[in-house]
Parts: sequence; structure tokens; C-alpha cells
Amino acid sequence: MKKLTFTLILLCLMAMKGYSQDDLLSDLEAEQPEGPQIVTSTFKGTRLINGHSVETRKEGTLEFMISHRFGTLNSGSYNFWGLDQASIRIALEYAVFDRFMIGVGRSSYQKTYDGYLKYKLLQQQKGSVNMPISVVLFSSLAIKTLKRTDDFPVTFDDKLASTYQMLIARKFSDRLSLQVSPTFVQYGLIEANETRGDVLAIGVGGRLKLTNRLAINAEYFPQLRDKGDQFQNAFAIGVDIETGGHVFQLQFTNATSMIEKGFVGESTNDFFDGDIHFGFNISRAFQLK
Repeated sequence: MKKLTFTLILLCLMAMKGYSQDDLLSDLEAEQPEGPQIVTSTFKGTRLINGHSVETRKEGTLEFMISHRFGTLNSGSYNFWGLDQASIRIALEYAVFDRFMIGVGRSSYQKTYDGYLKYKLLQQQKGSVNMPISVVLFSSLAIKTLKRTDDFPVTFDDKLASTYQMLIARKFSDRLSLQVSPTFVQYGLIEANETRGDVLAIGVGGRLKLTNRLAINAEYFPQLRDKGDQFQNAFAIGVDIETGGHVFQLQFTNATSMIEKGFVGESTNDFFDGDIHFGFNISRAFQLK
């Protein structure tokens, strides 16, 4: 009987000791500051729709991208509602390191070559380091090589257009992300009246996640300093589909061009008048490092 009583007392003491240790450990863990947590996957890919998103690829990733825009849906059955016409851009984009990307591309629109630099200045974080937004600096240079049909003299500088953007985004939840994109585009030559000029616009857009592989995007670039009444603000709405190594983006937009100098300042179609292009972006990433 004494042995049984001694054994029960010993077990109770061991249990109390274990509980005290667990309780003390919980208190210590609660006192420790929460480490920084990087907020990832604000958007599915490096493009929102036409414009860039705040996403950058991991270091050593090479991305091959094909962007395609058909003709307008209201062009009628003769043009098979735009499917007989098409504008395309192909590009190679490389992540020099996690926050810095470079890219080059060629568009059939005005036979344009373009290159860009993209640097993530701030990354959204929570925890011990609170950074509520992600900020990316973007710059691109494009040259139009389409031959003119008139005798108007142009220089090399006249064919150039440069773009400067600050992309500011916040992932509010697993489902909702929003982005604001102040944009400045400077043209060597404005086609409407053959004078030099520039465009200032504020892009706004967002993403609503429906499932792990499906999301709806929208994007709008109202001009604050427009180039003329014949040009329209770029608007787009689309769907992102993730399929393993591919991100497949389907969209409807009034923009024919797929680079900033084109869709921000040279869109002539009116989305709400039926001048809508159906198109897609498809990308494939290759990990070289």
C-alpha cells in the first residue's frame, strides 16, 4: 500500500512539473516577437493584364511570354468577329536576382522592339516588420520600326518612346489584391499631329481570387494628360488560369498594343462602344539556376 501511495504521489509531481514546464514555455513563446512574414503571390504572374504587376520571378528564372490580341469583336462576321486579325508580342524575361528583372520583346504592332528594367523596391510584410505595401519601379524603352507611307522626315529619336512607372500594390487577403500604377510615357513623335509630347496616367487594377487556380482581374489606365480626343483610356478585364508551370491569362480589352507606350497612350478603340479585343497572355518559366 505504501508503495502504491508513493508511486501515485510521484506521478502527480511529474505531471505538475511537466505542466509547469509547458506553461512556462508557452509564456516564453508568447513574449518572443513574431518574425517578419513575407506576403507572396499578390498576383498570379508578372502581368496584371496589359500592364506589369508588382510580381517578380525568383533569381535565375527565364520566362518566355507570348501575348496575343485579336481584332475587335464588332468587326463582324466577315472578319470572324476579329479572329481573322491579330497582333502578337513575344518576349524573353529574366530574373537577375529575386527583386530585379530585365526583358526584351518584339511586337507586330508598329513592328516595335522593346526592353525593360523592373526592380522591387519594397516587399509587403507583416509580423515584426510591418510593410503594408509592395512597391516596384519599372522603366521601358521602345522603338517603332514600321516604315512610313509618307515623306515626313523622322529621326531615330522620333521613333523612340520611354515609360516610367511606380507600381504600388497591397494584398488585402488571400482573395483580394489591388494595385495603383502612376505612369509617365514620353514619345519622340506623336502620330496624331506630328508633334512631340508625353502622357501622364494613373493605372488602377485588381485581382479577385476564386479558386487556387482561377482569378478575375481588371485594369484601367485613365490619362491625366491626354494626346487628343481620338485616343481612349485603356480598359481590360480578364481571367487568370494557373496550370502547373504555365499562367494562362484570357482577357477582353480595347487596347491593341501589349506594351506601355501603346496601350497607355495609343489606344483608339472605345471598350464601351463595342471595340473590344479578345486576347491572351501565356508564359512558361524555366529555372536556369
